[in-house]
Amino acid sequence: MDGKENKLKTARLWRDAALRSRKLRSNLRQLTLSTHNNQKITLPENINEIEALNLGNNSLQELPEGLGAALINLHILILRRNKFASIPLPVFQLGHLTELDLSHNCIGNFSEEIGCLKNLKKLCISHNKLTALPSQIGTLQNLEELDISFNELCQFPRSFGQLKKLRTLDADHNKLAQFPQEILLLSDLEELDCSGNKIDCLPTGIMTLQSIKILWLSSTKISALPETFCDLKNLESLMLDNNALTALPQPFGKLQRLKMINISSNFFEAFPLVILELVGLEELYLSRNKLSFVPEEIGKLFMLANLWLDNNKITYLPDTIVELGKLEELVLQGNQIAILPDNFGKLSRVNIWKIKDNPLIQPPYEVCMKGIPYIAAYQKELAHSQPAVKPRLKLVLMGLKDAGKTKLRQCLVSKRQDIPAVPGNKGIDVTNWIADVERSLTFIVYDLSGDNNYDLIKPFFLSPGALYILVVNLKAYMSKHFYTYVGYFLHLLSAKVPHGVVCIVGTHMDLCSEMEIEEKCLDIHRQIALQEKRDIRFLEGLAHKVDRALGQDYDVRTSSPHALFYGVSDKNLRRKKAQLQYLLNNRLQILSPVFCVSCAKDLRNAQRLKEKLMSVAEHREIFPNLHRVLPKSWQMLEELHFKPQELWVSWWDSARLGLQAGLTEDRLQSALSYLHESGKLLYFEDSLTLKEYVFHNLSKLIDILNVFFQRDATMLLQKLLIHDDMDQLTAAQLHHYVEGFLLHGLLPSHVIKLLLKAHIKTQQDLHLILELLEKMGLCYCINKLKSKPLNGATVWYKFPWYVKNQTPHAEAWINGSSNMSGHLFAVEQLQIEYNFPFLFPPGLFARYSVQVNAHVVQRSDGKFQIFAYRGKVPVVVSYRPSQSGLQADTLSIASHASLPNIWTAWQAIIPLVEELNVLLQEWPGLYYTVHVLCSKCLKRGSPNPHTFPGELLSQPRPEGVTEIICPKNGSERVNVALVYPPTPTVVSPCLK
Repeated sequence: MDGKENKLKTARLWRDAALRSRKLRSNLRQLTLSTHNNQKITLPENINEIEALNLGNNSLQELPEGLGAALINLHILILRRNKFASIPLPVFQLGHLTELDLSHNCIGNFSEEIGCLKNLKKLCISHNKLTALPSQIGTLQNLEELDISFNELCQFPRSFGQLKKLRTLDADHNKLAQFPQEILLLSDLEELDCSGNKIDCLPTGIMTLQSIKILWLSSTKISALPETFCDLKNLESLMLDNNALTALPQPFGKLQRLKMINISSNFFEAFPLVILELVGLEELYLSRNKLSFVPEEIGKLFMLANLWLDNNKITYLPDTIVELGKLEELVLQGNQIAILPDNFGKLSRVNIWKIKDNPLIQPPYEVCMKGIPYIAAYQKELAHSQPAVKPRLKLVLMGLKDAGKTKLRQCLVSKRQDIPAVPGNKGIDVTNWIADVERSLTFIVYDLSGDNNYDLIKPFFLSPGALYILVVNLKAYMSKHFYTYVGYFLHLLSAKVPHGVVCIVGTHMDLCSEMEIEEKCLDIHRQIALQEKRDIRFLEGLAHKVDRALGQDYDVRTSSPHALFYGVSDKNLRRKKAQLQYLLNNRLQILSPVFCVSCAKDLRNAQRLKEKLMSVAEHREIFPNLHRVLPKSWQMLEELHFKPQELWVSWWDSARLGLQAGLTEDRLQSALSYLHESGKLLYFEDSLTLKEYVFHNLSKLIDILNVFFQRDATMLLQKLLIHDDMDQLTAAQLHHYVEGFLLHGLLPSHVIKLLLKAHIKTQQDLHLILELLEKMGLCYCINKLKSKPLNGATVWYKFPWYVKNQTPHAEAWINGSSNMSGHLFAVEQLQIEYNFPFLFPPGLFARYSVQVNAHVVQRSDGKFQIFAYRGKVPVVVSYRPSQSGLQADTLSIASHASLPNIWTAWQAIIPLVEELNVLLQEWPGLYYTVHVLCSKCLKRGSPNPHTFPGELLSQPRPEGVTEIICPKNGSERVNVALVYPPTPTVVSPCLK
């Protein structure tokens, strides 16, 4: 969530240029030698003119014979990523050497003979096992750049201070317990990195480093800076993130050349005002502190391009922030901001904008999430029309079948004392309840059927900002079935609407004794607390493991597949930590205690429940958005859209309604986007076909969804048989179609037209509805025709939710034959596995089955499995439900190919992985893990194959590594191409 913090443009460019990516001069005579299978390298003849030699990535333990004598003119020697335990002696014979790279070896002893290389200007010996530097290093009077990072150095020799020409020193991630005094003698030093050491303070003599421009002190233990630090007048880039700072020294404003400062992940409770004196500052990073406000004077920093203030406690932004006209990155997520300043559109250059996880009221959250242009349009519209307040709250009733939801809805909505008996709800039902006429407080009541047949579509109606009533039948409730009655629904809401507000209502109290009511309510209360405690302990344990892994060097995590989070980058680990922290910070708000009612004749406690719901709704800390202000024109547009009775209106009809509301066409888009985001209507601006229509009649849409998900053969046949114009279809044929639908999820388009006869008037209506159902992931066309059907060809649609057969053979039902291929034999198998320890989102596999259809051919579906091809490459998608509470549900995506062609298998499954990630974005509070299964274990048929972290999918293959040891069998090595894709995915599949 905070991964962008590492994208510090200027500093990274400087660091890469100075420390990481030193390129060989193009005018030198260069030679690169490589070997395979650990063979010895033999030097070619006549190489005395060679000036640059690259022997990197060869697993060498010794140098070729005669190297020192043959290369008399050598200036650059690269020996990185080999297996040297010490610096090879021939190196010290190369007296003309100016650049030496010995990084990523196993060197534990640094020979004093380094003094022989008097002409050395650049030395890189990072990522080794050095515990000390030789005293002779001080004799390298021409040394300008030194990289000793990722070693085990505890101190520097006294002679180190003699390196008077040293300009760049990288000593990060060693074991320095204090700042080396020898560094203070390096008056020409321009770039210094001491990050990742346990330096708890800086010496007052730090001021002697008058040439320093770039200073990196991340992840040390520094709690304060000495005042003399402020005398570093040439400092341009300063990294102090992940320390223990609470304030900056008063003279800090003297650092007038400072362009970038990162003080994220410290303990600042107040904005450090001394920063406001740095008028040339371009990048400011204050993420993950404890700030509660941003001062008005922030406008003084008119050169700012990047401002990161995420994950603090900021409640408002000053009006002057809109004067930062050069701002390109503004990150505010994870604060307590409710209102954005006016004229926010002045920040038009912002291209990285993060605002989620704030209780936004003005502009509404839905508008803010769309970006700065939408905020600007909203504020402009608000300025041009009267504001309007219409308090309205979504109220969702959910629970098991026969919990009493429909009866409870009638009790709430009806004004009569005698509530007639009503049958249970068949699907989704929506009712308006005007709870308070004087205050115009209206509840939009969604009654979600407890029938499992509707589980696929119910998540569409769970949205942030609603009040959820979990209805429990107290008479039927049993303690041993707590999870079925209560626990499951809490996990569902936690995954879909984290930080949602839940009120638990016990019904049928008239059928229970007072003691029974008390015992069952206490049990529900107790088990909710236990479940919440277990979940929090589990997430905190994971967060602790991530912290432990971050405390290790990256090289430690890549040294052994046994290591925790093997190979996962610091960037991905920090994102994982941020995600876990989000889950911990956004627990459900469960109102206590259980509220008991009777919907029988006495309506006991029904009025008290109404009063409680109104009281909760009016609570501004719980529902700050209830009283949000909207432009009156937007409210009028919404009201005008709800007058037509059709299922949809065209874009042009919507534009005409907009003109009636006072909205010109260019201002209509923002209003429609807001109404879509807030769930008032459906408008798909990203779909070429659907963006020409506005689906405003949600009640009709719900009626259509109810038709397809009731799983009732009798009712389906009734809908079909009542029509006179059945196109000469016989009752027997209709029985056949209904049977195929309920068994295999298959329906031809002409039968769908009959089922929806009450809702469609034209063929265009039918096409739009079917495209909308495909867009929602409910069905797909299995034989879509590019032109008008010939010879009466039938277009078939498949609803994966209805597939019952365990093995894929459903399409054979249409053709009357089966053409199933045998089990796939994996030469080398790739398998990506998703694990869901808390909850597998209901309907996820069915909707995913629809989404992958655009990527595959020759597919064949089972209830929990899909066989298909991408081009000529086979793919298998499988879902395995949990067999017990101790196991997680899993969903896997697999393919296979020979090792030389394994890239084709990656090409086959990566688009499917990305489609699944898109669906999982709809579940912001869902915890899941992703793994790459060991191909060697799969080939052995191991029931518990080793799993590599899924984060590796978003990381480049490690340089110089060709194989990885499988921990399940230490003698087996897995080719790196079976763990890392050829090109990293854009985003880690493990992260949201």
